[in-house]
Amino acid sequence: MNLLFENETFAIIGAAQEVHKELGNGFLEAVYQEALSLEFKKRAIPFHREKELQIQYKDAILTKTYCADFICYDKIIIELKAVSKLTTEHESQVLNYLKRDSIKAWINNQFWRSFIKT
Repeated sequence: MNLLFENETFAIIGAAQEVHKELGNGFLEAVYQEALSLEFKKRAIPFHREKELQIQYKDAILTKTYCADFICYDKIIIELKAVSKLTTEHESQVLNYLKRDSIKAWINNQFWRSFIKT
């Protein structure tokens, strides 16, 4: 299977696996976000945390923005969820991010008991 940005994606997923291995499940999203920031730094994965994304409506830029948990490599959105099940609302949130020209891929990390087998 060929993934878009395969090397970058594997690096990000490896960092997320390490965070989950260390912390397990049951923490708030903010805890996983902080830990993942540290892991990204350790692995030299370039990222922006809580990056605001502008929203365009026709010819205007809205004053309201989206806030992505992470943007890695300036092209991959990382959206963290500390929930037992993803909903269509969670997916819609990230699909809206992808409407931006500069964002090309997303990874949705669910930090809960069935997240990743390590």
